[in-house]
Amino acid sequence: MTSPTLTVVSGAPGTGKTTLAHALAHELGCPAIVRDEIKQGMVLAAPGYRAGGDDPLNRQALDAFFEVTGSLLRAGVTTVIEAAFQDRLWRPHLEPLTDLAELRVIRCTTPAAMAHDRIAHRVQHSGHRAAHGDRDLLEAIAAGEQSLDAWVPISLDVPTLLVDTSDGYSPGIQDVVTFIRTSAQVRPSSY
Repeated sequence: MTSPTLTVVSGAPGTGKTTLAHALAHELGCPAIVRDEIKQGMVLAAPGYRAGGDDPLNRQALDAFFEVTGSLLRAGVTTVIEAAFQDRLWRPHLEPLTDLAELRVIRCTTPAAMAHDRIAHRVQHSGHRAAHGDRDLLEAIAAGEQSLDAWVPISLDVPTLLVDTSDGYSPGIQDVVTFIRTSAQVRPSSY
């Protein structure tokens, strides 16, 4: 039996990660594990929850996310996972998974202004996103305390593909699927 493939969909907030992760899982015929969806499920079981500050659900969601991912990979299940995956916070959790699966990193990109508009849209139109501090992020950006350009990508030595999500996907979804399925070792060239 060959190793399963783990597709890691990453990128700054508002770059279209979740939408792409679900589309890739559908095309590949495998599960998508989305960190924010796990946290949202926790929020539904936590009456009175309020996002912000030192959010205790962030650590619980992270632990559950990697427990589920590890269980699927140990069972031989090709899987797509999605989260922001800032390098210093997430690489230590991803590195051990290289023993269980062939990793492919997809890094979603879009101009910061477009990402900002997407975040603002979900604040206004998606009530469940309140669990993820999108409003706080917008306020921090407006105050100059944070920048969407400050996101640091994962620095794993695994095949990595940049996907521009500004207007559909470039490269296209079928090209991304081909990249995931290939066994050729394509090294990151865009960092």
